[in-house]
Amino acid sequence: MAVPPAYSDLGKSAKDIFNKGFGYGVLKLDVKTKSQSGVEFATSGSNNTDTGKSGGHLETKYKMSDLGLSFNQKWNTDNTLTTEITMEDQVNEYMHRDFVNVGCDLDFDMAGPTVHTAAVLGYEGWLAGYQMAFDTAKSKLTQNNFALGYKAGDFQLHTNVNDGAEFGGSIYQKVNSDLETAVHLSWTAGSNNTSFGIGAKYQLDKDASLSTKVNNTCLVGVGYTQTLRPGVKLTLSALIDGKNVNGGGHKVGLGFELEA
Repeated sequence: MAVPPAYSDLGKSAKDIFNKGFGYGVLKLDVKTKSQSGVEFATSGSNNTDTGKSGGHLETKYKMSDLGLSFNQKWNTDNTLTTEITMEDQVNEYMHRDFVNVGCDLDFDMAGPTVHTAAVLGYEGWLAGYQMAFDTAKSKLTQNNFALGYKAGDFQLHTNVNDGAEFGGSIYQKVNSDLETAVHLSWTAGSNNTSFGIGAKYQLDKDASLSTKVNNTCLVGVGYTQTLRPGVKLTLSALIDGKNVNGGGHKVGLGFELEA
């Protein structure tokens, strides 16, 4: 049996149906390059068509495979700089085995670090996961999440409970080589806020795909992705308010992704 996915990747196939291929309300350019020395650069710039605000970020990543180290640094136009150093294989190799995937990381703070841990168990297609965060400065849990899922080839089921208050679930199915569908449902205790959505992605040909989704408030999202040539991708998307089609307020988006 293959190693189970990380906790953050549970239900990923359904999430991708609802998130990828959509970027309405934004004009965006992404550029990814890699130097001969192995340093990866990712630059992104965007403009919000509603507010007119522009922003961007620069990310650099370098891996030292022989030591199992990776360095990741991010800077954005809000002058926020983050640096992440990850050690894999040398320390965490024993954590990734058949039937189990365990991860742990720390967020350092002067008052005391926050410990993030997660574990996923898998057996014959069934997946069970737990994720927690413990604030050592306050000696309290700040995150307490559970998940249960089932994966079998072209079908995936995922349910989760976050902090005992937020409940969610999703179903993903790959109908055939060209069509993928997904359904998601979420509910928050106390407020009784419920959301429901249906999404689909259809591969028109090897270079083009069409994505659509609709939720319980009649917001309809449509996205079209076209690979113009290797390393150059164009994304067009729109959000339509089905309850107020003639009233305006709809959003459109345009994105370019360049990779070399």
